[in-house]
Amino acid sequence: MYVGLVNDADWMRVALDEARLAALHADVPVGAIVVGPHGNALARGHNRREVDRDPTAHAELLAVRAAAASLGTWHLDGCTVFVTLEPCAMCAGALVNARVSRLVFGASDAKAGAVVSLFEIGTDARLNHRFTVERGVLADEGAALLQAFFKELRARGEK
Repeated sequence: MYVGLVNDADWMRVALDEARLAALHADVPVGAIVVGPHGNALARGHNRREVDRDPTAHAELLAVRAAAASLGTWHLDGCTVFVTLEPCAMCAGALVNARVSRLVFGASDAKAGAVVSLFEIGTDARLNHRFTVERGVLADEGAALLQAFFKELRARGEK
């Protein structure tokens, strides 16, 4: 299905496709994909908080849960998580606990980002696991999706 995807931008485009799916059911357009150690897609996810009525239904958590189920273990050693928006504290903590090796994200989140913006979960030496972080991959595309989504909400007087 994802034949020929070899670089971070390619995988981030898959995450952006997931983000667009979230917006179809009035969720904040954030998407994620987990790629295994051998470069294979293990799982994808997009925000489902509104549709599932679940405050923990963030794209990263859904993708990580599905990847763990696919592998049959919660240890995601060697895996890379691609997400269109910098993870929040909950999601960054889950990535630490899942033992992912690498995080690649698009847009930074000055209000809730817990990987570089507000905190440095994932690279904090005090934690029992750390992962490498690549930031800014297709950030403009991810930010544009978010801006359009919130602009529409404001126009409808919803947020």
